[in-house]
Amino acid sequence: MKRSVSIRVFAGLGLLLPLLLGLNLAFPLPRTPLYSPIVTAADGSVLHAFLNPTQKWRMKTELREITPALRKAIVAKEDRWFYYHFGVNPLAIVKAAGRNVFGQGRTTGASTITMQVARLLEPKERTLGNKLLEMLRAVQLEAHYSKDDILQLYLNLVPYGGNVEGVKSAALLYFQQPPDYLSLAQTVTLAIIPNRPRGLVLGKNNAAVLQERNRWLRRFGEQGLFAKQDIEDALLEPLDVQRHAAPTLAPHLARRLVRQLPHEAIVASTLNRSKQAKAEDLTRNYVRRLHELGISNAAVLVINNRTRAVEAYVGSADFQDAFNQGQVDGIQAVRSPGSTLKPFLYALAMDRGLLTPKLVLPDVPINFGGYQPENFDKHCNGEVTLERALAHSLNIPAVRVLSEMGVPTFTDKLREAGFQSVTQNRTQLGLSSILGGCGASLEELTNLYVTLANSGKYAPLRWTRSSPSIRPSTKNLAPKGTALVSDASAFLVTDILSQLTRPDLPINYQSSMRLPKVAWKTGTSYGRRDAWSIGYNREYTIGVWVGNFSGQGAPALTGADVATPLLFDLFNTIAYNSPNDWFQPPASLDFRLVCAETGLLPGEHCPNQIIDYFLPGTSSTQRCQHQKEVLVSADGAYAYCRACAPAAGFRRELYPNMLPEVLAYKETQGIPYHRLPPHNPGCQLVRGGTERAPSITSPLANTEYVLNRHEKQQLLLSCAADNEVRQVYWYVNDRFLRAASASERVFFQPPPGPLKISCADDHGRNTDIQVTVTEM
Repeated sequence: MKRSVSIRVFAGLGLLLPLLLGLNLAFPLPRTPLYSPIVTAADGSVLHAFLNPTQKWRMKTELREITPALRKAIVAKEDRWFYYHFGVNPLAIVKAAGRNVFGQGRTTGASTITMQVARLLEPKERTLGNKLLEMLRAVQLEAHYSKDDILQLYLNLVPYGGNVEGVKSAALLYFQQPPDYLSLAQTVTLAIIPNRPRGLVLGKNNAAVLQERNRWLRRFGEQGLFAKQDIEDALLEPLDVQRHAAPTLAPHLARRLVRQLPHEAIVASTLNRSKQAKAEDLTRNYVRRLHELGISNAAVLVINNRTRAVEAYVGSADFQDAFNQGQVDGIQAVRSPGSTLKPFLYALAMDRGLLTPKLVLPDVPINFGGYQPENFDKHCNGEVTLERALAHSLNIPAVRVLSEMGVPTFTDKLREAGFQSVTQNRTQLGLSSILGGCGASLEELTNLYVTLANSGKYAPLRWTRSSPSIRPSTKNLAPKGTALVSDASAFLVTDILSQLTRPDLPINYQSSMRLPKVAWKTGTSYGRRDAWSIGYNREYTIGVWVGNFSGQGAPALTGADVATPLLFDLFNTIAYNSPNDWFQPPASLDFRLVCAETGLLPGEHCPNQIIDYFLPGTSSTQRCQHQKEVLVSADGAYAYCRACAPAAGFRRELYPNMLPEVLAYKETQGIPYHRLPPHNPGCQLVRGGTERAPSITSPLANTEYVLNRHEKQQLLLSCAADNEVRQVYWYVNDRFLRAASASERVFFQPPPGPLKISCADDHGRNTDIQVTVTEM
């Protein structure tokens, strides 16, 4: 008999289980609620919150934010048997039915917390049929979720009046604290409102809320739910609250993260709340002082060098300033980078053995196939060391180095560093890219300097605590930890950029206590449309852009005068407690003696020598030849070559061995130098060839010139020749024009059409170029 009953029971269960599973599939649980996206700081505090798609404030309460006090208060008030029933409390239903039928006591629906969750997920009219559906849904919820999950759902859905739902939304909007930071009095306040959200409105009915709060506090005290002293302290706590605006820090990054992660209710960013607030305040107040100069905006990015985490992100001076396009994100905006790429270029060139800090580079007017760069101040220095060229941000030496290294080599490295605009346009980029002729964002540039601060090793920036990058991956991006430049060249660039004897040190900072210990580089784009200043120490890299999102330039807009003061203020405010250590030379660097005149290894005639860093096995071992020994007549009137030197009656003398363009610059500027006497006129050595032939600097080869025939406009002829050349001969279309000294500027009126311009020196060496002249 017992066996037969057992069989029937198991058979019944066997039939019931598939039936329940079928019902569960046929009537699935409602979708989880649509939360208000929030972006949190590294410490978990809310930086920015957005309305959910139904225009409600429903911020997701995490399990860790449900404190024991909140849990106790909600369960004691709403459902004492929450942890013991299966979603429906049969005893409470029987009692409620009796009270409702016989009209004894308060009318109640005997809803458990789980049943309330079912109703909040699927709001319906309160009828007996819908109550039965709630019970079924409650059982279904209990089968799917743990008790903690159900309580969390409840606390995320309970109403607080208006468009405020969930305990976290109420805590932030009324108390400006997350739920786990509330006092006992505040916790109980939020526990009592959901049953009467229209009658107990915080900020409007504070007196009624206070009275109800204290009533429940006393009841909880009588039940022994909380310690007596805690209850007494909570009863004394005043209730003077009002509704506040939702947090709105880091609006640009918040929108960016929410767009990138649309299905995340809580996006955990790496931002430091304190640093973000300080950076926003500093930027806003600084730009206000610049308005009278025609400058309306700025952007700031602060990165932790050790973790690559973004700790402050200011996309504009004022997000709400629609007139000045405050909602544009200056961190991502692609602008002309000015001179900010020069340190990276020089680091790459040092890794290829082309440069060392003391190497002397020409800084004279030069023509690169029609491109004639100029320094920012329109002035040339003749010859400068690399460290001076970088510290003074000279343009001509930078273009020379890029020309020698090759544009593709440079742009390929930028592509590895994540420069999107450079990657897309690299086939069209030329020598001007080192002076801002390419596009870059503050985000890309700042991370490039983080790479220098991390011994040349590249890694993508970290924006969230859960994922390393929010940028779309590219197949060309360098893997994390890739060395874009060596630790040696990164240190040498840092050493130069930390020098204080430079023109881009802001006024009044030379002897100021406010000057931070940083390596920094400024940049100003063509037309003074963008001012940059990016600096770093061991702990932080900070990038600053100042300008107008409209692209309008301003006379005062330069990196040194406008961007660097904000950079220094940010370092003094945000990174004031950084460790007082500095970068140390890596073991891969060494010292050597070089000629002070050229920065090359000393040659036979190099009496002045200085110490310079070099990369063993990489740096050039070329010997200096800045002076050459020349045979001259006893009276110094003529110079001899080996073929025409007499048997006696001459002497040996050292003369400067300069590049033709440097010689031409000294001639035009009237700079004195030890001039080589003319060559022996009786020399019978065969002349000709193109080695060290004159270089035509004007007109530009393969260029079309449009001239006004009525104004009888002329073309300028000029060249750069070897320092032993005294006279050159100009030809147009193979017809002799005139003779001139090597440094003389010759003007002539050209005929229209294609022209062949030729220049021959007094050694028989010749150069030809082609131009076209059009008259109008």
